[in-house]
Amino acid sequence: MSQDSENLKKLAKTHSDKLAKLGMELGEIQFSYRIEEKVTKEYWLQRIKDFKKYNEKGLEYYDQVHAIMNLVNKEEAQRFLLNVSKFRQLSTALSETMEKIKENPSIIDSKDRQQSLWSKEIKNQITEQSNQCLRHEMDMNSLFREFYEKHLKKILE
Repeated sequence: MSQDSENLKKLAKTHSDKLAKLGMELGEIQFSYRIEEKVTKEYWLQRIKDFKKYNEKGLEYYDQVHAIMNLVNKEEAQRFLLNVSKFRQLSTALSETMEKIKENPSIIDSKDRQQSLWSKEIKNQITEQSNQCLRHEMDMNSLFREFYEKHLKKILE
């Protein structure tokens, strides 16, 4: 085995170990994108805090995915980086919507018969944004699994 491929294998192993550690930490956070109709400010404060913690660790994880992909295929790594950027945008939008709900938690109550059009729009927004974040993460994870099978598996064995 050449020196370059030996170095690549060592670097890939180091990145892979970091990625596994981050994946475990991310799994421990146990955040769910499912929207619950809780109408207390405390619930939404906690929800925002949990999301920020999850999002921060998720971005760290996806940055590490990008780093390991960049070792093997810079072009695919750059495309993945665009997905990370989109995930940041989606997360920011979701966080901003949660902040609006925190200020007026009754927005989320479907039993409220006198909801304004604005409240309904915010409720629809958070549902759609949550779904977009979830789908985007699922797509990113699928992309990485395919990349792993195609490029990294052989290197790490």
